[in-house]
Amino acid sequence: MTMTQMIMYSAFFLGCAAFLAAAFACIRLLRGPMQADRIVALDIFLAAAITLCLATGLMSGRVLFLDVAIALAIANFVATLGWARLIELSWVKNTGEEKS
Repeated sequence: MTMTQMIMYSAFFLGCAAFLAAAFACIRLLRGPMQADRIVALDIFLAAAITLCLATGLMSGRVLFLDVAIALAIANFVATLGWARLIELSWVKNTGEEKS
C-alpha cells in the first residue's frame, strides 16, 4: 500500500465518521429535551465541519483547508462559550439560584 492510498483511505474514513457524527447530532438536535442537548449537537456539527475540512485538505494536498479548519475550531470554541454563558444566565433567571 502506497502513501497516497493510505492518505485517501484515511480521508475517506474521516469523511464517513464526520457524516455519521452529523447524523447523530441531527437526531440529538431534533429530539434533545433541553437547550444544552441542542447546543452540544450544534457543537458536533461544527466539529464534523472541521473534520471534513481536514479530510478535504488531505485529499487535495492544499494547506488552505487546514487554515479554514483552524478558523472553524476557534469560532466553535467562542460560540460554545457564549451559548454556555447564555444557558447559565437563563438558569439563574428561571431558578433564582447561583451555581458555584
